[in-house]
Amino acid sequence: MSPAPATSRRLPASIWALGLVSLLMDVSSELIHSLLPVFMVTVLGASMLTVGLIEGAAESTALIVKVFAGALSDWWGRRKPLAIMGYGLGALSKPLFALATTMGMVVAARLIDRVGKGIRGAPRDALVADIAPPDMRGAAFGLRQSLDTVGAFLGPVLAMLLMLLWANDFRAVFWVAVVPAALCVALLVWGVKEPERPAGTPRTNPIRRDNLRRLSPAYWSVVALGAVFTLARFSEAFLVLRLQQGGLPLALTPLVLVAMNLVFALGAYPLGRLSDRMRHSTLLAWGLVALIAADALLAWSDRGAIAWLGVALWGLHMAATQGLLATMVADTAPADLRGTAYGMFNLVCGVSLLAASALAGLLWDRLGAAATFGAGLVLASLALGGVLLLAARGILTPRPG
Repeated sequence: MSPAPATSRRLPASIWALGLVSLLMDVSSELIHSLLPVFMVTVLGASMLTVGLIEGAAESTALIVKVFAGALSDWWGRRKPLAIMGYGLGALSKPLFALATTMGMVVAARLIDRVGKGIRGAPRDALVADIAPPDMRGAAFGLRQSLDTVGAFLGPVLAMLLMLLWANDFRAVFWVAVVPAALCVALLVWGVKEPERPAGTPRTNPIRRDNLRRLSPAYWSVVALGAVFTLARFSEAFLVLRLQQGGLPLALTPLVLVAMNLVFALGAYPLGRLSDRMRHSTLLAWGLVALIAADALLAWSDRGAIAWLGVALWGLHMAATQGLLATMVADTAPADLRGTAYGMFNLVCGVSLLAASALAGLLWDRLGAAATFGAGLVLASLALGGVLLLAARGILTPRPG
């Protein structure tokens, strides 16, 4: 696939449409997911072990599917149909949550939703890279990430407001989630134009050994960095638990993620644009400095301005690094293997996130919350050292073009 020519200083309309698609699906998903654990426990009588097993199975399913969906998009030479399928499955799962009267129905809905996420993730990111001008990829990924994150904090806010308005009627709130999910799919179908695959391009198996050898050492360095980054950045649920431990009322705990995602959303696009104009290693390093500071503050205190500043710095770290890592995957992988490259990158980072969250929980139970964030600080410092070492050796891509 040929990327768009770098003649315009404006991002293509399809990039904006993909960002709005992410926003709408995140509003829909977070409307449900911010309430689902409480719904399972209080309405359906599930145990905490059951909740954990369902979440683990759902995320593992998404990780496995991501690799195959990315490779399939490379072999087929088409990204959009797979993205439509993935977002469509996500939309179809939403009514099942509202209709669920047993845990079996919740499990089915959760797995369908996660299969959809696995199918759409790598093809969507590859589609962003295909559409965006090469010297504006940072801005493109930053914009998509920013709009995605807007949805991630609008969803919980809307869930809180509707629960207050409708006297804790979970099912009524879940039905509302159907609307943005349907709009998301419609916008993807009619608002996103995929670049044409050059005529006569042969189809090859992207996961053949000789094709995988075309993934450069620079690409695998980005994958390794993503894994270490994710080990240092465990689940944001621990941010919520930390401030709740400090006395934040239960009804206000969603505000932790709202605050983090607000900083994330406001910073992702301008920092993405900045990544098109400066060395990637420099921005990665500053993002890790923000994470180190966040871990230090949250290890020190669980309340007041110190803890909330830690939450804000966590969001700033996400804004500086998440879109940038996606840009670096696009810059270091061959165009016809981008789907496969994103699938492998997401798989490795997803496994790292599961391991990081398990380690964080174990340290919290055995040694306390301060140990969890202290371990994050150490891992973030190791990642910072890796970034500086790779930059010194000239392995990291400075910037596109």
